[in-house]
Amino acid sequence: MKKLEEYVRSIPDFPEPGIIFRDVTSVLQDADGLHLAIDEMQACLDGLDVDVIVGTESRGFIFGMPIAYNLHKPFVLVRKKGKLPCETISRSYDLEYGQATIEMHKDSIKPGQKVAVIDDLIATGGTIEAAIKMIEELGGVVVKVVFLMELAGLKGREKLKDYDVASVICYDGK
Repeated sequence: MKKLEEYVRSIPDFPEPGIIFRDVTSVLQDADGLHLAIDEMQACLDGLDVDVIVGTESRGFIFGMPIAYNLHKPFVLVRKKGKLPCETISRSYDLEYGQATIEMHKDSIKPGQKVAVIDDLIATGGTIEAAIKMIEELGGVVVKVVFLMELAGLKGREKLKDYDVASVICYDGK
């Protein structure tokens, strides 16, 4: 079987010259790659006591949901503003050019619940940092943050220095 890195398509000079875009769709489009990605991300949770899996829109849903299913845990959505139907809490964060806002249902995390956060990629860390702040606002305790890929050159891990962070694949650049 191939290594997980071999399933990731690298596209040079996208979205701008000098950037290598790491395309997760090539992992998703290959049954072996998808299976390996979920297994390796889930293995990062081995031995941890986790009550809830949280996934961020949208690729955090793709990887977080099967992990929650496999572990027989509830799955909580973190969505873009205006997408959730019940009472929500929200958090805004900075993007390279502007701001974004994400939301969670106010009743999605109970005080004291141990939470694992799942997403496909850590770049600058802004989305996950905002999600963690919401989880903590609701009384949850983040016990692990798991990414499929990490772009270490963007130093997103620094924003999450107080948390147990794992990435299955780490790329040195941006």
